[in-house]
Amino acid sequence: MIVLVILAVQLFGLLLSVIIDPYVRNKKKLLIEVILLLFSLLLQNYMEYRFVTDINMPHLRIIAGIYGYSVRPMILALFCCILKNNGRSKIVWILNIINASVHLTALFSDICFTITEDNRFIRGPLGYTCHIISGLLLAYLLVYTFREFVHVKKSDMIIPILNVLVIPISVIFDSKYYINAPYTFLTVSVVTGTMFYFIWLHMQFVREHEEDLKAQQRIQIMMTQIQPHFLYNTLATLKAMCKKDPDTAAELAEKFGQYLRQNLDSLGTVGRIPFEKELEHTRLYAGIEMVRFENVEVKYNISDASFTVPPLSLQPLVENAIKHGVRIRDKGVVEITTAFKDGFHEITVSDNGSGFDVKKAEKAEGSHIGLKNVRERIEQMCNGTLTIDSREDEGTTITIRIP
Repeated sequence: MIVLVILAVQLFGLLLSVIIDPYVRNKKKLLIEVILLLFSLLLQNYMEYRFVTDINMPHLRIIAGIYGYSVRPMILALFCCILKNNGRSKIVWILNIINASVHLTALFSDICFTITEDNRFIRGPLGYTCHIISGLLLAYLLVYTFREFVHVKKSDMIIPILNVLVIPISVIFDSKYYINAPYTFLTVSVVTGTMFYFIWLHMQFVREHEEDLKAQQRIQIMMTQIQPHFLYNTLATLKAMCKKDPDTAAELAEKFGQYLRQNLDSLGTVGRIPFEKELEHTRLYAGIEMVRFENVEVKYNISDASFTVPPLSLQPLVENAIKHGVRIRDKGVVEITTAFKDGFHEITVSDNGSGFDVKKAEKAEGSHIGLKNVRERIEQMCNGTLTIDSREDEGTTITIRIP
């Protein structure tokens, strides 16, 4: 009884830890469900012990047995769901339904197990259904442990592996060594394993949180680099136009001032913004450049705009296309195209400019900083890709794909 109380206190402490832990996030509900099932398993162990030792009630012992055999695979199923990033998993619950259905036959048949009138347990032909299904779930759990945490150090995988291995070992102990106590080796191993698994899971989430913070800091640094760059280039363009066409420059400067008053917040945003906002930034900058350079034309073919992007992700691409590509042409054209293809929002910026050697540019330090900046933010913030196809003296095509 002392061990049973210790296990209950351990579970209560674990429950409090899960409730107040800020890192388990969307896994919190599943962890609480596991702990509540473990509490019920302790109660089931105690009641079945009473039915064996003090109360000769075979029918109640059958019900307790059905519940015990049904709830153990359910705990493993919840572990599988906790591990999987997409939450619930159909296959583990199908296996649990099969297991529970087989054991429910004990109410009217001895095909799975039965309790005789003299209170003896007799296992039937399907009596190892719980063991087989639990074994499948353990294997499933181990596979997904390696899949979901493939980036984790091998030494960090010791805890979940030991948690999985200790369960079949405890089953062997239960079958070979009978103890006259209101708990089983399996119950002790599952309760203790849950505690260690929570500690391990907490460590992984803390690390993920720290990595997210570092990524946000890198993005913030990139934004502080590119925001002044955008503003400075736009103002420099306006300054150059003042000598060429003061009236047009004054008109554009007024529009630019109005635009900044309306959209400065989006320029200062670290997170993603609607693509329409980013397109506004680009149209403004490209409009000024087209007034300044009469040989430059920017075309728009926008068929998809219902998605979000990092701020200042399209404008630098158009800026590079104009400044380093099409200005040398008698008729320089930059075309911006968006479309939704194969589950991806696709943005294409193509030009008929001078082009460049992509491999040499990627190796050269300090070259094409804007492209590298945009690519890194697209990858980190959108899980997307940025690819460059450029041929010298033919032009460049940059493609962004966002899932």
